[in-house]
Amino acid sequence: MKKKIQRPPAEIVYAKQLKQLSTIDQDPVPPGWKLSPLAVEKFILGDESLEIERKFVAPKGLVTRVIVTLATNRGAMLIGKPGTAKSLLSELLSTAISGSSELTIQGGTITNINQLLYSWNEALLKATGPCLDALIPSPLYQGMAEGKLVRFEEIARCSPKIQDGLLSLMSERQITIPELTGKDAILYAREGFNIIASSNTIDEGVYKMSAALKRRMNFETIIPIQNLNDEMDVIHRESEKLLKSSGVDLKIPFQTIEALATIFHELRNGQTLNGRSTDRLASAVMSTAEAVTVAHALGVHAYYYCDGKIKSSDLMYFIIGAAIKDNKDDRRRMRHYFETEVSQKEGHDWKEIFNQRHLL
Repeated sequence: MKKKIQRPPAEIVYAKQLKQLSTIDQDPVPPGWKLSPLAVEKFILGDESLEIERKFVAPKGLVTRVIVTLATNRGAMLIGKPGTAKSLLSELLSTAISGSSELTIQGGTITNINQLLYSWNEALLKATGPCLDALIPSPLYQGMAEGKLVRFEEIARCSPKIQDGLLSLMSERQITIPELTGKDAILYAREGFNIIASSNTIDEGVYKMSAALKRRMNFETIIPIQNLNDEMDVIHRESEKLLKSSGVDLKIPFQTIEALATIFHELRNGQTLNGRSTDRLASAVMSTAEAVTVAHALGVHAYYYCDGKIKSSDLMYFIIGAAIKDNKDDRRRMRHYFETEVSQKEGHDWKEIFNQRHLL
């Protein structure tokens, strides 16, 4: 039986929109790019007149600056807390600019310079000696050869030696292959190549980025969604996609989405919507991405266990799994939040949620 892909890449999901933008795009296009900067921006932030939905919530200026950076010889570095959709932004940018988001390096898996650049097919190497056919290109090598964006996830998890290797590549825009001779001995980066890296602020203590590497990249901080309605919109839209891909024909009620977004929003910010201070959780980020997974789990639970009926009272089971990690004090903080804040909120759904506080 042929099974569907669980998470298709953006170039497949949004193929129709990309084709539409490419057809009508009349603005200047940087060398090696598929779309103009203005069309890339429309693809990411949405355009009602073209019926293109917003895919990423951020100030327009931030997205514009990242796009402009990628059209230069400087790399773009996205930093922020986990769950702020840095990887999603890099995927969308790579898709719109290069037509593909598949050239991705996971920083935590790179332990030697060969993994960063290229390796060899040992069988072919023994049979023919060093040649291009025996060379196994890394995503970075492919990006330079094909003139595409390369996504470098969690760059702070790479050792200083790997970062130094990346430094020379970004400066010289070439890879030297000493095992080969002639024109094959040097790979020159083609138009369109650049690096969009990401690092979450929790990884600051893993490896420190060198000052030289920082100078070759423009930094943009991706902050959590500040507006509650924006956060609700993301939770609704993304959980609906996940439920559909799970074979679940359900929609989470507005009131449930509102309660979920409010709890995450207030615990993340350490402040209620009406300005009162509350305890932040120590071991949980309470990101929008985690709220989406809670809504997804709630829908799946209702579909398989509750005859398709979504109950606000069940929300607590899944919030606990996302919020209470390995810090025992967080359970106390959560109880305090429920007793002081949730108890004061009006409405049937809030009362149903409050009545499940015994689970804490």
